[in-house]
Amino acid sequence: MKLVSWNVNGLRACVKKGFLDYFQEVDADIFCVQETKLQEGQISLELDGYYQYWNYAIKKGYSGTAVFTKVKPLSVKYGVDEEDVEEEGRILTLEFDHFFLVNVYVPNSQRDLARIGYRLEWEDRILQHLKDLDKIKPVVLCGDLNVAHQEIDLRNPKSNIGNSGFTDEERGKMTTLLGSGFIDSFRYFYPQQEGAYTWWSYMNKVRERNIGWRIDYFIVSDSMKDCLINAEIHCNVMGSDHCPVVLELK
Repeated sequence: MKLVSWNVNGLRACVKKGFLDYFQEVDADIFCVQETKLQEGQISLELDGYYQYWNYAIKKGYSGTAVFTKVKPLSVKYGVDEEDVEEEGRILTLEFDHFFLVNVYVPNSQRDLARIGYRLEWEDRILQHLKDLDKIKPVVLCGDLNVAHQEIDLRNPKSNIGNSGFTDEERGKMTTLLGSGFIDSFRYFYPQQEGAYTWWSYMNKVRERNIGWRIDYFIVSDSMKDCLINAEIHCNVMGSDHCPVVLELK
């Protein structure tokens, strides 16, 4: 089974930049997107053979997630806890026969860290959600997690210490997640690989020089370790300031 996750940074714009070509080429069983930045009725995607599930933000042109899947899920949930609604459209949970898929777009703490309090509370809720699901069946978490976990996960760690996405608090939440029975699939296969990034600033020639961050992940339950085949970063795929990440399971 092939799963793909991509922060498209505006799906309508990404479609104009080759999204559908990549979608057809990669032929994923489940394709997750974040930061769709649209409302219901603003796009019509003809994706033959796929069921489509969308979580739109109430705020126009903001956030949003979607999942396109060849396999019809047993259930779909929008949000966490008892609520089946989520104002910023950041969470989609799909239940399949053998695992739960959780597609998320984690809130950015913002440049001045104005939103870090909200972000850390959000992460606590998601972690509890994942733990609750994992008691039932294994979990695959994917999406833009907006954190570079270790120094190896960004080009310039020293100059970014304390910046949004590389604060001790955000990195600590990732450490807690991985210590709660979950695996960073890319690092499982490639623990020492440097220069493996999924996001680059739009500043001049930053992507060409690979001055990036790895902030997009597939995280899986420890119990799925034997099902892991490979994890990839498709860094040459354009259309967004992020690139797709891929997970293969058996």
